[in-house]
Amino acid sequence: MSREMTGAEMVVQALIDQGVDTLFGYPGGAVLPIYDAIFQQDSVKHILVRHEQGAVHAAEGYARSTGKVGVVLVTSGPGATNAVTGLTDALMDSIPVVCFTGQVPTHLIGSDAFQEADTVGITRHCTKHNYLVKSIEDLPRILHEAFYVAQNGRPGPVVIDIPKDIQFKAGKYEKPRDNQHKTYRPQIKGDLGKIKAAMELIAKAKRPVFYTGGGVINAGPHASALLRELVRATGYPITSTLMGLGSYPASDRQWLGMLGMHGTYEANLAMHGCDLMVNIGARFDDRITGRLDAFSPGSKKIHIDIDPSSINKNVKVDIGIVGDCGHVLEDMVRLWKEVSGQVDKAAFKSWWDEIEGWRARKSLAYTNSDTIIKPQYALERLEALTKHRKRFITTEVGQHQMWAAQYLHFEDPNHWMTSGGLGTMGYGLPAAVGVQLAHPKDLVVCVAGEASVLMNMQEMSTAAQYRLPIKIFILNNEYMGMVRQWQQLLHGGRYSESYSQALPDFVKLAEAYHAKGIRCSDPAELDGAIQEMLDYPGPVLFDCLVAKDENCFPMIPSGKAHNEMILGDAVTDIGSVIDAKGKQLV
Repeated sequence: MSREMTGAEMVVQALIDQGVDTLFGYPGGAVLPIYDAIFQQDSVKHILVRHEQGAVHAAEGYARSTGKVGVVLVTSGPGATNAVTGLTDALMDSIPVVCFTGQVPTHLIGSDAFQEADTVGITRHCTKHNYLVKSIEDLPRILHEAFYVAQNGRPGPVVIDIPKDIQFKAGKYEKPRDNQHKTYRPQIKGDLGKIKAAMELIAKAKRPVFYTGGGVINAGPHASALLRELVRATGYPITSTLMGLGSYPASDRQWLGMLGMHGTYEANLAMHGCDLMVNIGARFDDRITGRLDAFSPGSKKIHIDIDPSSINKNVKVDIGIVGDCGHVLEDMVRLWKEVSGQVDKAAFKSWWDEIEGWRARKSLAYTNSDTIIKPQYALERLEALTKHRKRFITTEVGQHQMWAAQYLHFEDPNHWMTSGGLGTMGYGLPAAVGVQLAHPKDLVVCVAGEASVLMNMQEMSTAAQYRLPIKIFILNNEYMGMVRQWQQLLHGGRYSESYSQALPDFVKLAEAYHAKGIRCSDPAELDGAIQEMLDYPGPVLFDCLVAKDENCFPMIPSGKAHNEMILGDAVTDIGSVIDAKGKQLV
């Protein structure tokens, strides 16, 4: 039954009808009618962030840890433009977000009015879809359609730009029976003929590898369960992108670790030397492929993705299957029983023997110290002291992010939140706020660098206001670490503007935000300090002073192939790769 209500009331009612319980926002003149409607209800909890970029990252953290749509409300002009980085991040990493932006009244659009910006034009290339609401009659449809677009197909952010006069106008609201978009109907089921052909290739392969990405996690927990069933049934090795960590348990023998620029030796060599690559829910990103003309040169390639534009975009494949990973995996599991008898067991054993030889070289080995905390050691201790708890990890962006991916182990999906495609410094802290609000009783740790964490440090105020016990674990090397590493290895050691001068005292900064500050520089005291962080019932800034010049290895230098990795000095018997100083080893 339709009801008469204002546009602002429609927005709030649509959130309730969509099951939204948490909204991240920052008020301003162009959205005050919506804020007034929020004030008069208690179904949707509004979280006041301190910056609009932080609002979107918090919504991303909430979405990625729950599988729900993250929701954002910001004002016009600078409110909308401040959200652009977060929206682009969500687009790159396929995160479902609906962002409501205020706009000047319709009769002022195009007049350079106060706090006016062309939000639709600005966000066209950083959203999956966007809307400018021009009439109150269109608003109910658009409100619900936006949620459908955000979460169906390849997920992504959607912007609804609502002029202030539309928020005041009255109209009839009715929840639509079908909120689907008129023309956007993504293909869910894969082509069965292509899936059967893929399974024939998988059964006959002598050196196969599964290569999985964030698409498996986006498809829901059932997709990860089906992936595990298929991989264990075949016995084949599996690796994952940064975005796919947790879709397959890191403790399993078939798991080769993460692949790509900072992936493990065994994962990258398996990708390079395989005769069949089965890509499930990844997009052949350049950080994975390295030099395209040398990427897995002897393999046939199968690509499963719900986004048809991803098939053959970066890498030409032999079989491209468009569909939801969960639905396609369901067919693959069923069909495996029909073709499993074709496996060449002798070749398969030889392939695993070769992989175990690569794995034995322990590419993540490093030289530890009794006097200074190595960042790898800090994360190993964090892993040891938290792995038995229900734990969610967010990260900032840089060396610490890659070390976290290497040394923290994930057994389940939706417990790892990081900025992959855009590489957004400032993501981790507000994302942790969103995750903690979604999981108030669980441990949420943001692994950060001292430079990156300052990008959105103001969100510590949000954590304090809502008494969120997030733990910010800062690996402080006093450098923009990844920038310094590239300058050392690729730019002759010319450290141009990569030193973080005039850093704050993070302990005092924590106290200024009504949080706890902890500093540790002694490896012998690290376990006790981490436990103190974990035991404290509120937000913590942990300033972990680590080695200043430690590099993150393994590393595939820009423009190199998977078999041209740089490995750390602690790795022995490394064959035909190059060492930490760039010298070829034979």
